[in-house]
Amino acid sequence: MATNKTAGRPKLKSSHQGANPARAKKKGKPVAGSSGPKSGAKARPKAADAAPKGKALSRAKPAAPARPLKNIIVNELDLEKRPKKKPRIDTSLASDSARQVAISVATAALDKKASALEIIEVAGKVDYTDFLVLMSGRSDRHVAALASAIDDSLRKKNIRPMAVEGQQRSIWIVMDYHDVVVHIFQEDARNLYDLDGLWIDARRVSVPMPTREGVPAQSDW
Repeated sequence: MATNKTAGRPKLKSSHQGANPARAKKKGKPVAGSSGPKSGAKARPKAADAAPKGKALSRAKPAAPARPLKNIIVNELDLEKRPKKKPRIDTSLASDSARQVAISVATAALDKKASALEIIEVAGKVDYTDFLVLMSGRSDRHVAALASAIDDSLRKKNIRPMAVEGQQRSIWIVMDYHDVVVHIFQEDARNLYDLDGLWIDARRVSVPMPTREGVPAQSDW
C-alpha cells in the first residue's frame, strides 16, 4: 500500500498568502513583495507635464522657400486677391534703393524705345516687392531687346536679377529684382492681363523722359 509522502509534513505559509499576482495587477493593487511605489511617494511627472505651461518646446525654424515667379504672376492676376482701393497717402513706404533701381530700369528701357512705361509703387500693398515697372514692346524681338538692355545696364551697377521668365517666346517677360519686378509686354498681352487697371489706385512714380537734346526730363503722373 502506497504511503503518502506528504503526510505529517508541516505546511509552508506563502509569503503572499495565496495572492494571485496576475489578478492583483489587473485590479491595480500592489503585490506583496513587489518593488512598486511606496505609499506616500509622489509619482514622477511625464515629460509633457514637466514642461512649464505656455512655453512650447523649441523647434528649429524651416528655411524660407525660394519664391517662384509664377506665384508672383498668379497673385497679381487673381481677382479675389486684388487689393481694395484705399485713400492715396503722401508717405512712401518704399526704400530709396528700390526707387533708384526702378528708375534705372526705366531709363535703360526708354533708351531702347519702350512705350507706355509706368513705375507703380506697391509697397505696403503686397509683400514681395516695392515697385512694378510696366512697359510695352512692338514685337517679340523688341521685348527681348528691352530685357537685354535692362539686364546689361543694371549689371554694370552690380545688380543682377533673382530670376527671369518668358524669354523663349518674348510675349511677356518678367524680371525679378526683389524690390523691383519688371514686366515687359507685347501690346496685346498687356491689354489682355491689364496690370495697369489692377493697380489703378496705386501711386505712380516720375519717369525720366528723354528729350530731343538727349537730356532726361521728369514726367509726373
